Amino acid sequence: MSADAGRVREVLEVAARHAQDWIGSIPSREVNPRKDADQIRAELGDSLPGGPTDPVTVVDRLGRIGEPGLMSMASGRFFGWVVGGTLPAALGADWLVSAWDQNSALRTATPATVAVEEIAAKWLLEILGLPGTADVGYPTGGMMANFVGLISARQKVLTDVGWDIDRKGLNGAPAIRVLVGAERHDTIDRALRYLGLGAPTEVAADGQGRIIPQALRTEFERGTGPAILCLQAGNLHSGAFDPFREAIALAHEHGAWVHVDGAFGLWALASPALRPLLDGVELADSWATDAHKTLNVPYDCGVGIVADRKAIRGTFGVHASYLLPTHEAAGDPVEKVPEFSRRARGVPVWAALLSLGRNGIAQLVERLVANARLMADGLSRIDGCRILNEIAFTQVCFAFENDARTDAICTRLIADSSTWISGSSWQGRRVLRVSVSNWSTTEEDVAVAVQAVKRAAAAHPAP
Repeated sequence: MSADAGRVREVLEVAARHAQDWIGSIPSREVNPRKDADQIRAELGDSLPGGPTDPVTVVDRLGRIGEPGLMSMASGRFFGWVVGGTLPAALGADWLVSAWDQNSALRTATPATVAVEEIAAKWLLEILGLPGTADVGYPTGGMMANFVGLISARQKVLTDVGWDIDRKGLNGAPAIRVLVGAERHDTIDRALRYLGLGAPTEVAADGQGRIIPQALRTEFERGTGPAILCLQAGNLHSGAFDPFREAIALAHEHGAWVHVDGAFGLWALASPALRPLLDGVELADSWATDAHKTLNVPYDCGVGIVADRKAIRGTFGVHASYLLPTHEAAGDPVEKVPEFSRRARGVPVWAALLSLGRNGIAQLVERLVANARLMADGLSRIDGCRILNEIAFTQVCFAFENDARTDAICTRLIADSSTWISGSSWQGRRVLRVSVSNWSTTEEDVAVAVQAVKRAAAAHPAP
């Protein structure tokens, strides 16, 4: 072994020790960070030295000083926002991805990682019951997965009306109407800004945040021309699913492209018991999800799926026009995501899927839902606590008698540090929202969280 290779091994051993210490501490440690960013920055020091620092020292310093500033997001007691943990196989695969250091853009240059990603893509389509001929790309996260679907939509709907966006750009292009549910996630609006499509047209939603088909029909009938409809698999607060079959049929009747934001909820398709919640979703034109959420792989792994290969490859491809042959083989990864240079994000997806198997994936999703229902049941027994949503998937939204008490309980709950449940606003009132997304969450973790809410409520009794 060369001196350099030996030194790399020492550095990795230090990193592994700190990583193992961190992971080992998660089950028993408080969820909140013990130090804030200013404290961590002061201890690290922000003056860049003139000379080199030993790599082992660098990594050891990061591990020692950084640890108190970490939030235990991987804890089974973390229910804030919609973020999962990391399955062991996915974590190990992600370490290999970093060590291999492959720019997985071209099949001929990095055949190992591209082959793994292609297998993962095939499995994803099978598990989710989406068209086997669709293209799958691995962008950075759920928001960029939405971007992949929506930019493909922009390409297709403008091409269909004879506008060459690659040559002419957007200046003078026919206006694209984008219809969205009133309770879509903000990442949809952000992606539309990136695409130069402006603010979307809101369509009324029901009490659970589901788009209302009759209101959608009315909006479609207001105008003509190229159109995109964005639907949602998993409302941020209620976990509810849009009425896909009816809404998609209506959109296609008007020649619109249908994109589905399924950041966490698309995974309900992996469960035979839950699949009916998404009846007809396979008829859409593109789908987005975030593998870090329900599938529990490391961060930085979105999944963008587009049924029309010509649309996605015509958008991102650098060596072919929009009219690619429909029989073209798998293609290069660079044709399916915005980046040229990227890590092999799909490798941890492959590892997670292989480690769980088809039945294990279904059981993972069903266990998350079961824990959400258990949480709702426990919370409903606390005086003054009202569950606001139907527990369709992994979200639980609750509140107390008034906004002031709800906010006070939220503040007390976060300070408790035994769990993390975040506050929000939904349908004109302050709420607390639970997102059950972590593979490691147990019934005991749920019980700890319920007791923490009970303590916080007792500390702030109703007036």
